[in-house]
Amino acid sequence: MRDYRLYIDDILEAIQRTEEYTAGMDFEDFAENRLVVDAVVRNLEIIGESCRALPREIREKYPDIEWRKIVGLRNILIHQYFGVDLELVWDIVRNKLPELEMKIKEIKRDLDASSV
Repeated sequence: MRDYRLYIDDILEAIQRTEEYTAGMDFEDFAENRLVVDAVVRNLEIIGESCRALPREIREKYPDIEWRKIVGLRNILIHQYFGVDLELVWDIVRNKLPELEMKIKEIKRDLDASSV
C-alpha cells in the first residue's frame, strides 16, 4: 500500500503544474488551447484521485476541505469528459486551487511535524 503522504505530494504537484500551465492566461486563452485544457483536466483528476486515496482520518481531521466535492469533480471529469464545463474548470483553477494549495500545505506541515 502506498504511503498516504505521497498523495499529499501528488496533490501539491498537480496544483503547481496547473498553475504553471495556465500562467498568464485568461479564460478565452484557456478554452482555445486544447493541450492546456487536457493537461489541466488530467491534473484535476489526479487531485481528486489522490484526495479519494487519503485515509478517512486525514479527511476528518481537516473538514474545512471539501473532500467530497473534489472527488466528485474527479468522477465528473473521468466519466463525462466531453461534457465538461470549461467555465467551471477555469473557476476552480483560479478560485479554488489556490485555497486548496494552502490547506494541503498545512496538512503537509502538520504531518512533517508529527513524524519528527
